[in-house]
Amino acid sequence: MNDLYPELEPFATDVLELDDGHSIYFEQSGNEKGLPVIFLHGGPGSGCNENHRRYFNPDKYRIIIFDQRGCHRSTPNGSVENNSTQDLLNDIESIRNKLNIEKLILYGGSWGATLALLYAEQYPQRISAMILRGIFLARQCDFEWFASDDMHGVNRIFPDYWQEYLSLFEDREKDDLLGSLYQRVFSKNRETQCEAARAWSLWAGRVVTHSLSFDKAYVLDEEDDDKLINEVKIEMHYAKNRYFIEENQILDNISQIPDVPITIIHGRKDLTCLPESSWSVHQALPDSEFIIIADAGHLAGEPAMVDALVSATDKMADICSHAQ
Repeated sequence: MNDLYPELEPFATDVLELDDGHSIYFEQSGNEKGLPVIFLHGGPGSGCNENHRRYFNPDKYRIIIFDQRGCHRSTPNGSVENNSTQDLLNDIESIRNKLNIEKLILYGGSWGATLALLYAEQYPQRISAMILRGIFLARQCDFEWFASDDMHGVNRIFPDYWQEYLSLFEDREKDDLLGSLYQRVFSKNRETQCEAARAWSLWAGRVVTHSLSFDKAYVLDEEDDDKLINEVKIEMHYAKNRYFIEENQILDNISQIPDVPITIIHGRKDLTCLPESSWSVHQALPDSEFIIIADAGHLAGEPAMVDALVSATDKMADICSHAQ
């Protein structure tokens, strides 16, 4: 079974200074003359870490990683001003231009896959291949599956966890859970913000880790409350604005994606982003390779998923190298 490549340090780090007040952290590692691949992290609202470099053979890839607006090392941290999906797509294009790269391999999971598909539709001439994991299509049905109280979603599988999450809200708030969570996490009251961010993160974490074997129940990491609040603020900002795209926009515009090698990987046990989403993209792009991983859920770090992703990047390196 494949494991992640050994730890490596970036050979260059930089910041994209933008006129709208945002500073975007990005880095490069691996082979400066290798195949350029850009890693698109999930969320919205999370960020990149040192392990994200390790899905790629550093001898063959020029690995580009960046923290999206307001995330992790990008500043101002947690800012939702001038922070939309189109802004993120513009940032990808600005990084590509700054690095003087003609074409990119796009690698993204979950929300990162959303961005990869949208970028490929907007800039089809700028991509050479795509590797997508656990696709999130950002439709209303995709968010409602995860966070609606109509009992037609994942809450039916985890009714106890869902009830605990609902206990955060007063009865009058339950008619609009998204709006109520948004108001709480953007509250001027620090305790209210923290309580809301922790409740949402606990619910999401319990669902996303369900496919793993744990000796004890999932608990939140003891991390900086500011970081947690900022992550949830950005996530709710995007969700409340319907991810700044039209309903079903990705599938409606899928014909814009060029005929390049595309690998789509999804865990069979994924209850955060259902396999139907990746299957729909595969059906619309019949030349794509679709791989379902029986023993994996949503997380990229699950052993079976790591094995599949590293295999996919190795295979894609061979395909793209021969195409040059």
